[in-house]
Amino acid sequence: MIDFEYYTPTKVFFGRDKENMIGDIIKSYGFKNILLHYGMGSIKKNGLYDRVVKSLKDNDINFIELPGVEANPKLSLVRKGVKLVKENNIDFVLAVGGGSVLDSTKSICDSARTDIDPWEFQIKTKTPNVKKRVPFGAILTISAAGSEMSDSCVITNDETLEKRGCSNEAHRPLFTIENPELTYSVNKFQTGCGIVDIMMHTMERYYSVNDETELTDNIALGLLKSVVKAGRVVIDNPNDYNARADLMWASSLSHNGLTGSGKKYFMPVHQIEHEVSGMFDRVAHGAGLSVLFPAWAKYVYKSDIERFKRFALEVMDVENKGSDEEIAFNGIIALEEFYKSIGMPTRLSELDIYEESFKDLAYNYTFKGTREIPDRVKIGYDEALAILELAK
Repeated sequence: MIDFEYYTPTKVFFGRDKENMIGDIIKSYGFKNILLHYGMGSIKKNGLYDRVVKSLKDNDINFIELPGVEANPKLSLVRKGVKLVKENNIDFVLAVGGGSVLDSTKSICDSARTDIDPWEFQIKTKTPNVKKRVPFGAILTISAAGSEMSDSCVITNDETLEKRGCSNEAHRPLFTIENPELTYSVNKFQTGCGIVDIMMHTMERYYSVNDETELTDNIALGLLKSVVKAGRVVIDNPNDYNARADLMWASSLSHNGLTGSGKKYFMPVHQIEHEVSGMFDRVAHGAGLSVLFPAWAKYVYKSDIERFKRFALEVMDVENKGSDEEIAFNGIIALEEFYKSIGMPTRLSELDIYEESFKDLAYNYTFKGTREIPDRVKIGYDEALAILELAK
């Protein structure tokens, strides 16, 4: 187990109707002028917007709005948000939505008290400063990205079609409201995308390069087992509160550092997928991951058959029959079948992505030939291309 720092300052208000407390919560921090940031309008259809606005007004909190966050949040909207915060003396940003809204919020808050363009933080030529950020909080509406407790922020540059992530402690929200009932209206496809993303945040930590992390591995495997079980339930019964609650809490724990404590991880599948959904904006992040992870696993599983075997037996309930290598591989196949059962794609062709794009995707993944990821198996241009071929 390597040395690590574990920092999770986000206060979580979990349970039914907690969103009705939003005005009181913001008031308790002393904020008076806020930016209300959200997506494409679903919160108005399900009534959440009205409840939030009522609570803000009841507590005499002034607010302006910035809707329009897309599934892959865009730099152009972030820049608009930065301008609004500066011009309106905003002292707090409230994100109401899922990971995309939260990432857009984080990027706005990175830049709004500086003269630095937000893209510079995403490409790491500048580093966000906790003391200079605008504080923010969230009301979570989908269990997926884990942005509600993570230090991660991913933005797509809609001019260059580059999708880049930046991790920094400035990206931890002050608080997050998590009411599982708010996810009842999430459709089957987006629920499936969320299940995949939660699992991916944990699996890419579990399969990282460190071996002697028994406690962390047990936590990761336990979380994965719970997600698979709850995922099967909510696909058939979207209003099952306990299953939705398990997914929502798993979303937060999967990406707040807990399942990677004492490990060094690089998340190469996420990095490849960022190029897929950056170049092909129609591709949902979770759908891209459900295609790419099994392909990556088939490419690397022989590097640590025991670890893949353990996943197969403990998470996917594969029969303990045959050689270790066969069991490990059968676990990957079982994961693919699980993804199919929850309505997720497992081939790039299902996303209308074909071989003529593979070289560009692999090249972009390497940041135009300038990087390779030193994971359990090194993933550079040739390896990324091979994984894309396996996923076709």
